[in-house]
Amino acid sequence: MEIFGYIASVLIGISLGLIGGGGSILTVPVLVYLFGLEAITATEYSLFIVGISSTAGALSYLKRDLINFKVVLIFGIPSVISIFLTRSYIIPLIPEVLFNTGHFSFSRNLFLMLIFAALMIFASYSMIRKNTDTEPIKYPSKNNNILLMAGQGSIVGILTGLVGAGGGFMIIPALTGLFRTSMKVAIGTSLVIISLNSLIGFLSSMNHTKTDWTLLLTISLIAVAGIIIGSQISKKIDGKKLKPAFGWFILVMGIYIIVKEITL
Repeated sequence: MEIFGYIASVLIGISLGLIGGGGSILTVPVLVYLFGLEAITATEYSLFIVGISSTAGALSYLKRDLINFKVVLIFGIPSVISIFLTRSYIIPLIPEVLFNTGHFSFSRNLFLMLIFAALMIFASYSMIRKNTDTEPIKYPSKNNNILLMAGQGSIVGILTGLVGAGGGFMIIPALTGLFRTSMKVAIGTSLVIISLNSLIGFLSSMNHTKTDWTLLLTISLIAVAGIIIGSQISKKIDGKKLKPAFGWFILVMGIYIIVKEITL
């Protein structure tokens, strides 16, 4: 199964480079089902893999001046604080078994995977749905937009800390909606935020589990190769056109995880 895991790692990187988000949400399922890791370990490894690959992708957007560093600060600071608190204090408090009912045991791994599956289904909706607005959205004031963005940054940080996903599917709509940035700038900025969140999240929790650096670095390098490929493809293909198809794939994966985990 590991060979399929390495192939999937390339696809994760390509999707990150091409559409700026969504690919990272596949990392945990790949680690759990193809590499046989426990959910708690998979979320930690995912943070490192997503962080390294997103950093590589952000560099290519930086060269093209497609990163808004003001937005990185507004969105990133609350997000980083949230992910640090989640990985350092909330995750360690979750017991191995939350409760037992008859022969059914609701474990921490099951809890995390169900949250992850729900997040995948939510992410798929944001990718599949078409924007039917004919007029630009009018927001009351720029200050309110900044507060909304900071709030969304905190939510993304908590989710990233819990399930190890980068949250690009939430970040990009916030950037294009609240700050009216172009899609390519939103993707580049999203990659910077994802890399900061993920690497800080990994550093916050790396002492909680034993790290297999050989496996981790191998997958990360493969994902980096994928994100470089995706960034190059993005120069010729509009990632928005591919987003709905990828969204349907994420939806199917989310439903599969729920069915598989509950019927184990």
